Amino acid sequence: MANLVGIYGASHGPLIVRMWDTLTPACQNAITTSFDELGRRINAARADVLIVISPDHWVNFFMDNLPSICVGVGETHDGPPEPWLAAYPHKQMAGHAPLAQHIVAHAFTRDFEPSVSYKLALDHGFCIPLWKAGVDPLPAIIPVVLNTVEPPFPGVRRCHEWGAVLAEAIESFPGNMRVAILATGGLSHSIGEATMGAIDEAFDRDLVRHFASGDREALFTFLDQRMAAAGNGAAEVRNWLAAHGAAGAAAGARGFDLIHYGALKEIYVGCGVASWEFK
Repeated sequence: MANLVGIYGASHGPLIVRMWDTLTPACQNAITTSFDELGRRINAARADVLIVISPDHWVNFFMDNLPSICVGVGETHDGPPEPWLAAYPHKQMAGHAPLAQHIVAHAFTRDFEPSVSYKLALDHGFCIPLWKAGVDPLPAIIPVVLNTVEPPFPGVRRCHEWGAVLAEAIESFPGNMRVAILATGGLSHSIGEATMGAIDEAFDRDLVRHFASGDREALFTFLDQRMAAAGNGAAEVRNWLAAHGAAGAAAGARGFDLIHYGALKEIYVGCGVASWEFK
């Protein structure tokens, strides 16, 4: 069977790339050191396949077609279409259709009905963490689009359960293959709203403590009560919640480990980088 060998989380604020040359040295250093450590951990896991959970920022889907969950089952995926990501080194990225299809088939046995796409373009949400972390060589990518852009959103328990389904699917896939999961987005931030640029540092730090505690019910209650007020971008924490659910269901997974958190006002994001440790 395949082995789940690593689970990670990272913010993906666009200004990390768009405004890099104008960021203060302190901000650049915080981003660089945290993503370097993330990359070190991902590269050390030697994953053959990396499942990346991210929203789609109106690149593949819009209001007329907005799935809650979509699994990219194609043999390849296009690189980011945003002009400011023109330097991203991968114009196409290899997929892993057999595992992706297996995830979808397993999901249906667990009362999930994800949509599928044979051709996705992976936007900044997928690509910034891969790029800034220096993931090399790039594993085959299975993109999982989780709608955290426009309500209605999947519930927090549902997102956690989806992560467990991913872990089960990986560990039931035949063959000697190493698989990792990267959840991207969050933490608190507000984009395109009257509160644009606001960061709820108290929410972020409390969230980290809840991830570390391992108390799922307390985590769910906390998110139900406080996530909506932490900015519209805080909805992306659902991606981290799926990673947390995968870690809870995975053989050999240990606890949550925060690599770095900073309320980086220059990039409008409560920027978190983390991993869920394995034996």
